[in-house]
Amino acid sequence: MAQEVIWQGSSSFSPGQTPWGLYDEDNTFSSDVDKFADWCAKRLGYPIMSVELQSGSFYACYEESISEYSAQVNQFNIKDNLLHLTGQATGSNVTHKRITPTMGRSVFLSKQYGTEAGVGGDVTYSKGSISITSGSQEYDINELFTDVSASEAIEIKRVYYEGTPAMQRFFDPYATTGYGTINMVEGFGFGNYSPAVSFTLMPLFEDLLRVQAIELNDSIRKSAYSFTLQNNKIRLFPDPESNSTLYFDYVKASDRDNPLITEYSGSADVVSDFSNVPYDNMEYQFINDVGKQWIRKYGLALTKELLGTIRGKYGTIPIPNSDTTLDGDTLRAEAASEKEVLVTQLREMLEQMSRKALLEADKDEAEFLQEKLSKVPYPIYIG
Repeated sequence: MAQEVIWQGSSSFSPGQTPWGLYDEDNTFSSDVDKFADWCAKRLGYPIMSVELQSGSFYACYEESISEYSAQVNQFNIKDNLLHLTGQATGSNVTHKRITPTMGRSVFLSKQYGTEAGVGGDVTYSKGSISITSGSQEYDINELFTDVSASEAIEIKRVYYEGTPAMQRFFDPYATTGYGTINMVEGFGFGNYSPAVSFTLMPLFEDLLRVQAIELNDSIRKSAYSFTLQNNKIRLFPDPESNSTLYFDYVKASDRDNPLITEYSGSADVVSDFSNVPYDNMEYQFINDVGKQWIRKYGLALTKELLGTIRGKYGTIPIPNSDTTLDGDTLRAEAASEKEVLVTQLREMLEQMSRKALLEADKDEAEFLQEKLSKVPYPIYIG
């Protein structure tokens, strides 16, 4: 039997009657969609007026309304949680799940600073060297360093051209044969002991003072070890006194500037941007009554828009001795306005529920509570 073009009253939904079948297997949806169809028809004037829609039209509008609600909420959740979901597997559906903020993104960004500071990061530090010749100050690293290809740009991070550490030129701080200490042992009356005193325990600051004295002597009386590095040419100060090897740390510019260097970058199976955050259509049974009321109102607006389109096919219909004008344009205008208002209200509500807004509200509540408690009289204890 062919379906009636005009709504005939209550219907009975069965899976497969919606265009996409997104919620057909949800028992709550199966129960509510018929009620929605009956409610919508009555809101559109049935049975006083004919409603030129079939059951499937109401079912399609209700399915679209649920999907629109799901999309609006998921868009907000993606915006609120993208910072913490980036790098996670795209196969893990996070719809209806609580997202715990992490420090992962902050650590990820800080690695770039660690690379430049030489204290971490994702870029490998390599060690290179060039041969230096006695009496020659200036060297071209491009010509002398051949561990990388000529087309490979490198960036030198540290040059190991320094004087011998003062501590290596410091005599054994415990030996009694060093400058001054033998006299000190005698002064303490330990010089004639048998077996002889072989070391003297000195306070730590004495060692530090001697190291500082050696370094200060080098910086004032000698040429300090230093270098300049410009346009890949390094100039050493003072002149090298012997043939040796100059070592340095470097990174490849292609590694440092590669935006896909981390393990999560460039992979198609991890969250990278808005387009692949794993938020799917919500399960209708888990949507609360507040959400379902929005869905019903939006579904009514969609139904009104569809009915307006149908009635707009013919502007007027002839009747005996006259003709009548249909309200297709009016229905479409009302539907567009109602849809815009509903979406705006939902987005405003979601913004008020954002993580930032909730933290600010929690902060305000704590401050108000603290102010209120400060007005409570303090008890007086009499001993």
